[in-house]
Amino acid sequence: MTGISSGPGRALIALYGLFALAAGARAGVQIATRFDEAPLAYSLSAFAALVYLILTVALARGARRLALVALIIELVGVLVIGTASVVDPAAFPDETVWSAYGGGYLYIPLVLPLVGLYWLWRRR
Repeated sequence: MTGISSGPGRALIALYGLFALAAGARAGVQIATRFDEAPLAYSLSAFAALVYLILTVALARGARRLALVALIIELVGVLVIGTASVVDPAAFPDETVWSAYGGGYLYIPLVLPLVGLYWLWRRR
């Protein structure tokens, strides 16, 4: 059986790497230039970037348990932050990566952990 970092797993790794870079750069600029406007939102985006970075490395190295934990954290984060941002938009004066279930990123943050969990399950 092939590992989690082979075949279509490479596309998953590339997507997580891209999201780590995009979310990290966005959060970095927002934190550096206007953190006082939406500290919670910008901190959550930085946290999402960290989760994406951990997932990129874990999937690339075949660290199945770490990837599983990070995927679950990502999915819970998307669901909780997504719901909170829809129920109480005033709490999020600016969007996070996970706001509205990742709507600003074409809902990829909602779908990606489900794909990742499926991929890990298939490669066990």
